[in-house]
Amino acid sequence: MEQQLRQLEARVDELLRISAHLRQENRLLRERETRLLDDRAQLVKKNDLAKARVEAIITRLQSLEQEDS
Repeated sequence: MEQQLRQLEARVDELLRISAHLRQENRLLRERETRLLDDRAQLVKKNDLAKARVEAIITRLQSLEQEDS
């Protein structure tokens, strides 16, 4: 009986350690996700700005082309 209690206690301790580790890992993953989402938002913004600039250049080139015709 005492042997079973010690085994149960050891298993509970192991589960507590695993639980603490998983909580920490989860916290770190959530922080990483937040950073990645912020990075993505900045990249989307930069991409939109670059797209707008390219479209403006194309429009200017087309208008210059029409003026030369």
